Amino acid sequence: MPRVHIDKVVDDLYVLRVDDDETKYFEALWYIPEGITYNSYVLTTPNGAVVFDSWKSKYADLFIESLKSVVDLRDIKHVVIHHTEPDHSGSIPKLLELTDKKPVLIGHPLAKALFTSFYNVEAEFRAVRDQEELLLGGKKLRFIHIPWLHWPDTMATYIEEEGVLLTCDAFGGYGVMPVLYDEETIVQQYLPYVRKYVVTVIGHYREHIVKNIEKIAGLKLSIKVIAPAHGLIWRNNPQTIINYYYKLGLASPIERKILVIYDSMYGFVERAINVVLNELKSRGFDVKTYAFTDNRQASIGDILSDAVDSVGIVIGASTYDGKLFPTMSTILKILIEKLNAEKPLLIINVSGWGKPIDESLKTLYESSKFKVVDLVGIKGLIQDNDIDRLKRSIDSLIKTLQ
Repeated sequence: MPRVHIDKVVDDLYVLRVDDDETKYFEALWYIPEGITYNSYVLTTPNGAVVFDSWKSKYADLFIESLKSVVDLRDIKHVVIHHTEPDHSGSIPKLLELTDKKPVLIGHPLAKALFTSFYNVEAEFRAVRDQEELLLGGKKLRFIHIPWLHWPDTMATYIEEEGVLLTCDAFGGYGVMPVLYDEETIVQQYLPYVRKYVVTVIGHYREHIVKNIEKIAGLKLSIKVIAPAHGLIWRNNPQTIINYYYKLGLASPIERKILVIYDSMYGFVERAINVVLNELKSRGFDVKTYAFTDNRQASIGDILSDAVDSVGIVIGASTYDGKLFPTMSTILKILIEKLNAEKPLLIINVSGWGKPIDESLKTLYESSKFKVVDLVGIKGLIQDNDIDRLKRSIDSLIKTLQ
């Protein structure tokens, strides 16, 4: 049975967290052995309770049971839907069923149509404008639209009296951590899960991370707590997660970190990549390597995670059926789709009987922000002249970093 955590975040605001270690592929795409949490929040007031988001539908009964431990269901007056994606809205139909649809749903103007289409449930719905304020039970709630983090209906709620910003997917992360809050001893272990989450889930809309953080900063809110719908709650140092998200939004690189990704069916590509690895390491670079071979299959989510803050990327690809090796083709397309940053690429292609596919590789990037600094084509087993060519291509890559 999944573990549930219930705690008072600040006066009158509770968190209900369920640890999902059963989902192996988030969004049916991203391998997450680290798991994920779903965080719902309950604000109790003398005039009734406000529920913010819920849990995935498979945990609906457990969600209701947990909710009852904090508040009488009859006292729930409003349910705020920050983002209609089913991992956050999935248990709301069950709540509406048990309360005869009495709570008023509050959300972005787009949320009602999405909610109705997902669940075929009609309920009273109040659409809120950007920056609209509501006084609920003596608490002033300010609703802030933060679109494309990561759906167009995403918004946050600022509880003025408590200085709490409830942000749904924004400022969240993968990982089932042993604590609820940003304790110093756990933050550094957690941040890589945040990075992976940001690139895989929000990466396509990366520029909106920057825009929305700048928007929130411009509002001059007194933020004491950031409470997302996944992962840790930030109440010791909320600026840490704000700054980290901002850097990820910019795809700010870590100095001398280079990502190497390659496939190798029979060792030919791997021999070429070993030359690259030895050369980069001898020049003091921190190299993160991911391989697809007959006994290794890297996680694409982890590749994306290390791509976002690398200074450059090296790709080693085989020719397969006269085309780019299928897995590498997929990875290249996902890199463009989810990251598309101004980072230099060195591409190495090894072919056998077929023609090297240098030009078709290059066309993948013509409409992207990536810059291909060199395309190295090798026929079969690497030769001395190939080694020299690889070293020259590494020189070209390094020059772009200076």
